[in-house]
This record gives sequence, C-alpha cells and structure tokens, in this order.
Amino acid sequence: MISLTGYDDRLRMFALLAYVNCNVTKTGVSFTWKGAWEYDPVSGVGSVKLRKDGRLSGRMKIKNGDESSFIAARAEEPEEPIPDPPSYRDKWRRRW
Repeated sequence: MISLTGYDDRLRMFALLAYVNCNVTKTGVSFTWKGAWEYDPVSGVGSVKLRKDGRLSGRMKIKNGDESSFIAARAEEPEEPIPDPPSYRDKWRRRW
C-alpha cells in the first residue's frame, strides 16, 4: 500500500514500512523513501505514472539492492493509518 497524498506520505509493502518524500514531475510523481525492512534500515527511490485505466504504474529501487516494477489500483482508505517504520533500536530491545 502506498499513500501519496502530499501530507503524511507513507509506504507499506510486505515487511517494508517507510516515509515517502514526493516530487511532482511532468509525467507523474518521483519519490524517495526511507524506512525499515523488518527493523533493518533501508532507503531508495521510485516513480509512478497515472495510466489511462486509472491505475498507477511505477518502479521502485532499494539503495544498493533490487529494483522492481508494480501496478497499483486505488483502494478504500484503510481503517488504520500505515504505521510508522520501526526503529532499528527496537530490534534489540528485550521484551519480558
């Protein structure tokens, strides 16, 4: 799930939770993102374009890692907002 609203932009995909910083382009939106994948810090870049059928077509790249394309369809707003990315320190906290 990706939220590109211009305020409080967030991304959630599998175990990735990230904050998104968007820039409008002539053909869509480019963005950088920074967050955590299962508590490990990750960041990257991406871009999306609005297709004629109303869906988003995009690409995402993990810094020093993989790159992938995606197609996203508009969904109802979730009942709960996308959570904040976890802190790397939380990974090492003991929970008794």
